[in-house]
This record gives sequence, structure tokens and C-alpha cells, in this order.
Amino acid sequence: MGDLKDLIDRRYGTDAGIDGGGDENGVLAHLLSRRSIRAYKDEPVSDEMLKMLIACAQSAPCKSNLQQYSILIVKDPAVRKALAPWCPRTKDLETVPGLLVFCADMRRNQRIGDFRGKPHVNNNMDTFLNATVDASLAMGFFVVAAEAAGLGCAPLSSLRDHMYGVADVLGLPDGVFPIAGVMCGWPELEGYVNQRLPQSVVVHTDRYDDSDLEASIDTYDQTRHGIFPVPDARQSKPDLYGIAEFYGWSEHISRQLSVPERPEFRAFLKSHGFDLA
Repeated sequence: MGDLKDLIDRRYGTDAGIDGGGDENGVLAHLLSRRSIRAYKDEPVSDEMLKMLIACAQSAPCKSNLQQYSILIVKDPAVRKALAPWCPRTKDLETVPGLLVFCADMRRNQRIGDFRGKPHVNNNMDTFLNATVDASLAMGFFVVAAEAAGLGCAPLSSLRDHMYGVADVLGLPDGVFPIAGVMCGWPELEGYVNQRLPQSVVVHTDRYDDSDLEASIDTYDQTRHGIFPVPDARQSKPDLYGIAEFYGWSEHISRQLSVPERPEFRAFLKSHGFDLA
């Protein structure tokens, strides 16, 4: 994988000025090297492997040990076929070796309260947030564990593009919603390391300070462009904004966020048992 300083510099696309130090068991190098993999060999991911990886996912921290998430393994070809139209941007959904859906789950603890004769009076924004974070942490641990075992993974946020259809196909009851899917399999291609924002942008000491944001983003745009320039054909929303002579990360995300995404999300949650009070 290379020494830690090289891996850190690759993650930021420049000399980050960070001395990696030691890494006796290779965990740091593994984390610094992770990348999304979307091309897989035609080889199955065994049930035993998935059970082990889910045990790792369940080892993630969670709020007050409430464990407000569920994980669906999608194996049935008929279910995958029914799910595919709701995720049209993911062409290989039916054939990917492993497909899991991570869900925030308020329902389980509501039912447990019923079993024990106690009212569940926390159907509110805090529970929504806690369940979402719990599910996200579990998904992150799953991905890290899967990649440590030699698998490649790619999160699948497009499951939230059509929440009603996805919930219907997966039989999700009130109080449960998908935060994302994860595709996994034995890598066919190596993938690439995606450059992240510099720590000077993301990390704040004692008080929030983004006074140097514009200059830092300009530098970051140039750094990324020097490694992976975006071809004209992949520029976002050219019908609205045309083709930019220089197309950096900030131009891309600004275009993406200039158009509403998933406007039905709140209505879906409200109609599926979340009060969001």
C-alpha cells in the first residue's frame, strides 16, 4: 500500500505536511487507501462472509445502545428486479454479488416498549437523527470491514430517489426508512483514491472559522483538476449552465445543489410513522 505519508499525500492530492508515523498492524494504511469499487468479478459473496461483516457493522458505536437500525440483505432475484426501476442510475443492481440496504429503524424500540408496557414518547427529530446516525455508522463499519476482507464496496444513495417504491419493494413498515444501500463484491478493477478537502477547510480549533474558505476551495479545485480533470461530457446540468472552461469540484457540487433533490423525502417520512417533532 505504501508508507503512511505517501498515502496521506495521495488522499489530499498534495504534500499534506503530515508525518504518518507507525502502523504496525496496517489498519491506518487500509483506511487511507479506501476507495469505492463498482466493478466486481462474477463470484459470490458467501453467507458466512456477510455474517462476519455484519458482526463488524454491529460493533459500531450507537446512541445509548438503542441500536436503532436494521440491515436488509437483498438476495432474491425477483426483489432485485423489482428494485431496479427505482434505482435507474445503477445499471448492475440485479447482478452485483452482494447488495445490502441499511435502514434507520425506530419501529423496533416502539414494539419493545409495547412488549414491556411502556409508552414510546420519543418519536421526534432527535430519534430520527439518532437512528440515521446509528445506521450510518453501522454502514461505515461494514464497508471498512468488507474492504479489509478483500471485497470492494460502493454506497448507493440513489435508493432515496424513489422512497415510496423502494419501501414497497422491501416491505419497510412505518418507522423504518433506507439511508443507503451498499453494493459489494470481489473487485474487478482497482478503483481510485478520491482527493478530500484539506484539513484546513474541515477542521476548526476552538471556534468555527471559514474566513479563508474561497481561496482554499480554489486551491482544492486546481489540485483535483490536475489529477482527474472532468471531461466536458461529464459536466453536470449543461442544459442549465452550459460547459465550463474550467470545471472544478466546487462548480460540480454547486450545480448539483442548485436543483432540489428528493423533494418527497420529508413527506415520505411523515407518511411512514416519523413525526419529526
